[in-house]
Amino acid sequence: MSNKFPKDALNAINKKSGKNITENQIKKLAGTVKPSTMQNEAQLRQLIKQVAAMAKLPVSESTINDIVSTVKKSGVNANNLEALMKLMKK
Repeated sequence: MSNKFPKDALNAINKKSGKNITENQIKKLAGTVKPSTMQNEAQLRQLIKQVAAMAKLPVSESTINDIVSTVKKSGVNANNLEALMKLMKK
């Protein structure tokens, strides 16, 4: 997989969040994610909160619960960026 974050994905993230998140910010956060992160609920919750903080968007506990549930049901893992992006666009 390329080290370059797809520009269309970055543009979609910035458009949805209304913020200007940089490629470096995403790479830094992505560097902390391990395959086990998607399986460990506490780590997944922490990741969701980190993304929300980076985007400066409030995320309710019920939304966090919904995201955790969706990720667990989908079987998405950190090694499959494409699947994660599809999940985020829903």
